[in-house]
Amino acid sequence: MTVMNKVALIITIIGALNWGSIGLFQFDLVAWISGGASTALARIIYTVVALAGIWCIALLFDRDESMVEHKA
Repeated sequence: MTVMNKVALIITIIGALNWGSIGLFQFDLVAWISGGASTALARIIYTVVALAGIWCIALLFDRDESMVEHKA
């Protein structure tokens, strides 16, 4: 797994945890950190999380060469 894949996965997990906190506790961590959901910083964070999620879609279809059996 490349560094970019790991970074995208970590960002996506953080985004998923934020959505979980919104769903369970009605608490948006990104909005709280950035001073509101409509601030420029919050919009940047939401966009980065979305881009990381899109990047992770490719991981679903990536064949891990270490998992593929080589037949002689």
